[in-house]
Amino acid sequence: MDTGTTSTFDDSEEGRNRRDKAAPGNRLLGRVIGCSGSKATVSAIAGSDGGGLAELWSVGRLISISVGKNRVVALVCSMKTNMVAWSENDDNVMHIEVELVGEIRTGIEGKVEFSAGISHYPYLGAVVHRMRSSDLAVIYDPGVSETAVIGKLTQDPSLDALIHVPALLSRHFAVVGTTGVGKTTAVALLLHKALKADPALRILILDPHNEFAAAFPTESVVIDTDTLDLPFWLFRLEEFTEVLFRGRPAIAEEIDVLRDLIPEAKRMFKGGNHDSPLVRRTQERSSVTADTPVPYRVADLLALIDERIGKLEGRSEKPHLRSLKVRVQAAINDPRYEFMFSSNTIHDTILTTISHIFRIPGDGKPVTTFQLAGIPSEVVNSVASILCRMAFEIALWSAGGVRILVVCEEAHRYVPADPKLGFFPTRQAISRIAKEGRKYGVSLGVITQRPGELDPTILSQCSTVFAMRLSNDHDQDIIRSAIPDSSASTMSFLSSIGNGEAIAFGEAVAVPMRMVFERVPEHILPKANSGLQPVHRNESNNVDLRKIVMRMRHIDDAEKPAVAFSEGVEQSPSIDPTATMPGMATRSGEIAAPRAPAYQPGETVRPAQEPRAQNHYGEATRPAAEPQTQNLHGETIRPAPEPRSQTHYGETLRPATEPREQDPQAPRHELRSIRSSLLKKPLSSLLKP
Repeated sequence: MDTGTTSTFDDSEEGRNRRDKAAPGNRLLGRVIGCSGSKATVSAIAGSDGGGLAELWSVGRLISISVGKNRVVALVCSMKTNMVAWSENDDNVMHIEVELVGEIRTGIEGKVEFSAGISHYPYLGAVVHRMRSSDLAVIYDPGVSETAVIGKLTQDPSLDALIHVPALLSRHFAVVGTTGVGKTTAVALLLHKALKADPALRILILDPHNEFAAAFPTESVVIDTDTLDLPFWLFRLEEFTEVLFRGRPAIAEEIDVLRDLIPEAKRMFKGGNHDSPLVRRTQERSSVTADTPVPYRVADLLALIDERIGKLEGRSEKPHLRSLKVRVQAAINDPRYEFMFSSNTIHDTILTTISHIFRIPGDGKPVTTFQLAGIPSEVVNSVASILCRMAFEIALWSAGGVRILVVCEEAHRYVPADPKLGFFPTRQAISRIAKEGRKYGVSLGVITQRPGELDPTILSQCSTVFAMRLSNDHDQDIIRSAIPDSSASTMSFLSSIGNGEAIAFGEAVAVPMRMVFERVPEHILPKANSGLQPVHRNESNNVDLRKIVMRMRHIDDAEKPAVAFSEGVEQSPSIDPTATMPGMATRSGEIAAPRAPAYQPGETVRPAQEPRAQNHYGEATRPAAEPQTQNLHGETIRPAPEPRSQTHYGETLRPATEPREQDPQAPRHELRSIRSSLLKKPLSSLLKP
């Protein structure tokens, strides 16, 4: 058998593409000795003189099998020798298992083209050749316009790795890989290519690690906890209750109360009844529900809860109503939820909010990086639900006029494989984009390091997948199940490919392609940005602990520090008595914003100097120095009903306001004389009527 064991071979471009017998060792590798419906076995000989044929075989390379005028394309899956050991002195016979991928043939118009189907299978003895560069270019050519170069082929670095951008965007894509393999950098590269191909595209990135802002220094608007303004009335009922209950199971009775009262509060705001929220309300039919994005005031909602508490027929509901009221008040007073309740005056700002988040018109910045690292964990699901839901509705009602790409980093957090985990509205919103978004111009980009923990429905809707290195067997099985059977062997390389390398398959590429992403310029590399200056390891003593505490308490630098550190000694907190309490409701029904230095004219508020003393139950008490009882002469005396004042520890305390200026001798002499006169009288005289 002529297996082409020539000791030398020409690796130049001309030599790789030669097919004549003048240089049989250049491309002749072996012959077919077995074939099935999807695989074939090739026999080759590696010469004892160290010829180059052994180096030409490697797992993952494509080879060519001549069958008549066609060339069958096969992928090397495994190889072994017919002997246990490798012989240094004799020729070594190798058996190579290959997977049949397709064939290259001349089309009707005389153009060389690649087909995934095979019309003529290899016969026994068919000659196996090296794949020439021109054939590789035909195989990986998408055959359409609007392509983008994202890297180089692993088998031949002289050839570009091409993707079809419209297919990538319109039918969703996923990038999977373990930590540290370059997923974020690859996604940044893909997004830059997508923006270049479609400048009208709007990209919304849900960034839980605050990494993508650096990748789009001039094209993006960064929204973080300091710049986020997402009014509470944009939340649907399920999303709002997720905030109130902070991830815990919601109480059905309290949800029913909100479902009834929130539409009432919205109608009150629409009707303009600012002064008296407890007006007579007509039971007219209205399209306003608890989910309608219409503004309302929290003060009106609390007033409606108080009104229902005061009704006699609502006695059985009173515990739930009081609990609901406490939850609402706790949410509006929590500084972490300032982005929801920060507005000093409630206005209908939905147009401004949508325009800013979804970049319509955009002003040259089509990308929004939504940094979720500083948002409370119990609110992240609700925020993701709102953004994905609004993205779909904007694309839907614009009839495709706005094209939006939603990129979900760490997608397994929002749509986990276990239906019992995660937040159902978020899962529903993302699933709706995955299933129906392509019809209306909204697409989804999924990034995850654990595809096994991702909802299989979401991954199955991603028509293009870039699989980077995966070390977990379960994750590899998930990816294998998403690849066509004809190229399942490609996934056997997932555990060993290098950083920045991926196996791309799906509608955006012609055939499954092993490629290396091109290097991203340094100035647009994704990197974490915490907003703090880095501290060198040798300068740990210079850490500004005040800034750390302020960020823990969600306080801006413009505010007065809550606690000061001077020479290692903790000082008393500095409290501004004129500061507005977060969530304070005024008569006009407005929720005062935190840190507001002044109140609205005509509002009734507590005096700024009034002390806010509380007992251990959290109830407000009067100041200890306030006089309690006075006689006709204006003198302060001890209250008679409480002769033995005690603390909650059982200790007897002397009243703080006990008079010390009066002469105690007169009343004592008078009592002593009365006692003496009574003792001198006989007992019988005292018992007479």
